[in-house]
This record gives sequence, structure tokens and C-alpha cells, in this order.
Amino acid sequence: MEQTAKLAEGFPDVAKDIRINLQNVLQTGTLTADQVWGTAIACAHAARNDALKQAIEADARSAGIGDGVVADAKAAAVLMGMNNVIYRFKHVVGKEDYEKKPIRLRMQRLAQVTSNKTDFELFCLAVSAINNCQNCMAAHEAAVIKQGLTEDHVWDSVRIAATIHAAAFAAEV
Repeated sequence: MEQTAKLAEGFPDVAKDIRINLQNVLQTGTLTADQVWGTAIACAHAARNDALKQAIEADARSAGIGDGVVADAKAAAVLMGMNNVIYRFKHVVGKEDYEKKPIRLRMQRLAQVTSNKTDFELFCLAVSAINNCQNCMAAHEAAVIKQGLTEDHVWDSVRIAATIHAAAFAAEV
């Protein structure tokens, strides 16, 4: 975690908690290394901070994270960037007419993962938490639970999302 730690050293004192949390949430435990780093990469892209994206991806590569996980993480960020907007709109507006309308947006990458479907769903869940899409969070949470992960896996991925999101702010303060 050399590059991420180096970036975090530059956080102002008001972000000391984020510096410490960043070190803690990027450790394996409940989540595998692929899950930790894939979630972190997806969330760094969703948080849209170039320095953070570069640091997280460099450290993921140093940790041995493969091309498939990196590609899936980036795809999760991109697709949720689209899906979270349209599904959040449908939910917030709440009109039956919008609920009935077909999405008609291409999202085949959701079915064509390069690592594994469960981890991809976990990455999508974390990005959906950043983007505050209730429907997407519920759908992806249900999918990872159905595929054998636990609420602890879900919780740890959302802890990563929260911390990465805050780190993007800290890097700009």
C-alpha cells in the first residue's frame, strides 16, 4: 500500500481519521485481496480523483491483483455511473409510468465479467453506495448474499466505499 499511504500522508490534519481508516480498510480479512482491491479500484473511479485512482491501482497491482479484477472494477464504476442515475431517478420520482418504461440502455458487460460474478456484484454494490442508488444497492446486496457472501462481506465493501469516497475529498482539501 505504498502509493496509497504516500497519498494519504498529504491529507490535511482534518482528515487524519481518513488516513488511518484507509490503511485499515485495505487489509484482507473477511474480504479476499481481489475483493478488497477490486472494490477500492471501483470506488476510486466512482469518486473521480485521479491521484487516488492511480495510487489504488498501483498498490493493487503490487498486491498481485490481475487484469481481470482491475477491468471488472473499472467496468463496475462505469456501468453503475449510468445505472445508478436512471434507477435512482425512477425510484425518487416514483411515478408508475417511469417504472414501466424499459431502460433500453446497453449493459451487457454486467453479464460478461472477466474475474468472477460475485466479486463484480460486490464492486457494483460499493459504487452504488457511493452514488446513493437505493434500488441498485438492494439488488446487488441480494445478489452477493444469494451467491454465498455474508453481510460481513457486504459491510466491509461499503466501509471501503465510504473511506475511498472520503479519501477523494481529503486529497483535494
